[in-house]
Amino acid sequence: MNKDLIQYSELLSTVKDRIRQAQVKATLSVNSEMIRMYWDVGSMIYERQQKEGWGAGVIPRLAKDIRNELPEIKGFSERNIGYMIRLVSEYGANSILQQPVAKLESSLPQSASLAKIRELLLQIPWGHNILLMEKIKDTSIRLWYIEQTLEQGWSRNVLDLMIKNKAYERQGAATTNFQYRLPNPQSDLARQALKDPYIFDFLTLSEPFQERELETGLIMHLEKFLLELGQGFAFVGRQYHLEVSDKDFYIDLLFYHLKLRCFVVIELKKGDFKPEYAGKMNFYCSVVDDKLKHQTDQPTIGLILCQTKNRILAEYALRDILKPIGVSEYELTRTLPENLKSSLPTIEEIEAELSDEGLKHGKN
Repeated sequence: MNKDLIQYSELLSTVKDRIRQAQVKATLSVNSEMIRMYWDVGSMIYERQQKEGWGAGVIPRLAKDIRNELPEIKGFSERNIGYMIRLVSEYGANSILQQPVAKLESSLPQSASLAKIRELLLQIPWGHNILLMEKIKDTSIRLWYIEQTLEQGWSRNVLDLMIKNKAYERQGAATTNFQYRLPNPQSDLARQALKDPYIFDFLTLSEPFQERELETGLIMHLEKFLLELGQGFAFVGRQYHLEVSDKDFYIDLLFYHLKLRCFVVIELKKGDFKPEYAGKMNFYCSVVDDKLKHQTDQPTIGLILCQTKNRILAEYALRDILKPIGVSEYELTRTLPENLKSSLPTIEEIEAELSDEGLKHGKN
C-alpha cells in the first residue's frame, strides 16, 4: 500500500469518526429537546390540575384535540400524556431544571439523587424513562440504573432485563477478601465489579450436568455472558494453558478487565463451595501474575463461581489467602418470589392430579 493511500485511509477513518460523533450528538439533542417538551406539557397540565382542580378527564380530551388539530404530531396518546404528568409529579416542573443545583439540593427530598436524575434523564430515551418510572420506586436506585444505562449503553430491553434480574441488588455482593488484599480505591472498584448471584438463565442446562457443559454453554452464549458479567470484561481464553515446572494446568475462563486493568481468572464449580477451591485459585492467580501480568497491570483477581456457598465458610477460606479472590453463586433460572412459589403446585400434586384424571377417564 503506497503512502498516499495510507494517508487517505487515515483521513477517511477520521472523517467517519467525526460524522458518527455528530450523529450521536444530534440524536441526543433531539431526544433531550423532546423530553423537555414532554416535561413542559406535563408541567402545564399538572399546574392546572393543582390550581383549578381539573381531574384525569382532561387527558383523553386533550389527546383527542391534539390528534385532530395536529395529526402529524406523534407521542400525545392518553397514555403518554399521563406519563408526562407523572414525570412532573415525580421530578418537579421543568422550570426547576434551570435552577442552580445548590438550590435544588436544599429544597427537595432525596435531593442529591433527585437533582442528579434531573440532569441525566434528558440523556436517556423516553422509553427508558417510562420503564424506570414503572419499575423502580426508590430515587437512588433509579439513579443507579440511569447511570449504568448511560455508561454501558443499555437498550430498553437490556435495561428491562437488568431490572428483572435485580442487577442493583446483586452488584458488589460477592464474598471477597479485597479489602485485605487490594489497596484503595482498587479494592472498592473490584468489589463493585463482582455480583452475587450471577444469573445464567440463557442456558438450557438441566441436572445432572458437568462443569465442562456449563463452560461450553457460557462460551456459546458469550455475548450474554459478558452482559451478565458487566462492563469492562474482555474475553481472553477458555481452558487457558499454563505450564509450571513441566506440568500443565488449565484455567476454566480467563478475562481481562479494562477498567480494573487486571486479569480475572474464573473457575466454574458444580455444587457447594469448598475451602480447597480458594487454594487452587490462589495458585492460578500467582502464575498469571508471574507469566501474563504486565508491570503496569493491577494484581490478578480470582472469581470462584459455585451453585451454592456458605458465606461464613467462604470468608474463613479467603481470610489468609494472599491473592484477591471472590466467591459468588450462579443460578441457571431466576428464583421465583416466595409468594408465587407457594402458590404453584408441586410435582407430586401435578402427578396426583394427572393420575386422578386418568382414573376418571378410565371409568368412563
